[in-house]
Amino acid sequence: MKILGYLLITISFLMASYYSVIDVEVVPWSRVVPALVLGLIGVVVLQISGREQRKSVDKVRTNMGKLEESLTNIVANAEKLDAEKESIDPYEIRHRIDELFMEDLDTFVENRETIGDAYGLQAYANVMTHFATGERYLNRCWSASTDGYIDEVHTYLTRAKIQFEEALELLRAHTGSTEPT
Repeated sequence: MKILGYLLITISFLMASYYSVIDVEVVPWSRVVPALVLGLIGVVVLQISGREQRKSVDKVRTNMGKLEESLTNIVANAEKLDAEKESIDPYEIRHRIDELFMEDLDTFVENRETIGDAYGLQAYANVMTHFATGERYLNRCWSASTDGYIDEVHTYLTRAKIQFEEALELLRAHTGSTEPT
């Protein structure tokens, strides 16, 4: 759309200039005014294009904020659950996982592509490798809880926590943030 705006302004300038110099004594306003209106339309198109771009930047910022907030919550919940794992019935861990993680995991997954849009595919791959591994470990912990395998519950809960911490660290390295949002 930006190119269209610049093209309209250029055509307008050339048309108005041409019609203005055809006759040095009389300006053919019936031809110059439409050319100038075409230029004004080009300016309006540029303004609309700029507004859309600003909205796009704001959306990326908002989504990055959601990503960091959800991953911060996931890490905090993983640390909390890992610290309490000895005192919780292994069969109950799966219910705690459902309570503590589902909303934040969904929020992160919904907005994850913003990492690639904002910082490139390598950044996306780096963060998502650890996030996906943490999510798999959390799923394994959930399954082990269903089956009552206490050692696996404890092992994979700790592993999930470590992977989510790595993902958050990498995300913050790309965003330049050091504090939770």
